Amino acid sequence: MADHVVERGAGGDHKSVLARLGERLTKSEDQFEADELLQDTARRGGTRISELRDRQVATVSGTVRAVTLRPRVTVPALVVDLYDGSRTVSLLWLGRRRIQGIEPGVHLTATGRVSCVRGAPTIYNPAYQIVPTRGH
Repeated sequence: MADHVVERGAGGDHKSVLARLGERLTKSEDQFEADELLQDTARRGGTRISELRDRQVATVSGTVRAVTLRPRVTVPALVVDLYDGSRTVSLLWLGRRRIQGIEPGVHLTATGRVSCVRGAPTIYNPAYQIVPTRGH
């Protein structure tokens, strides 16, 4: 009787069923979520947030982690932290106090020019689309 069964993946790689099971048993729920988000980004043709460069026009996809209103005397700003499994990008809408449908847990795809603000990627006034979650 064989110690393990070998599967052949789509890319031609071999990985034992036991190795896959061990991987699943040792991964945290956060790691599973991050892997799923990265797969969704790749499936939608987006750029990983960890790979964004300053002044690049990019499409990103992920889950809204936080929504914050930065009240200013002159112009309010709505800030959304979008996480794709690799890193977080700030989506910032100037002059907006809220956007219907955008709240923590929602999946978004956003497109715009990346600015690195204090080393963190930020996209100002991006075009966006709320995307359905898995199973919907």
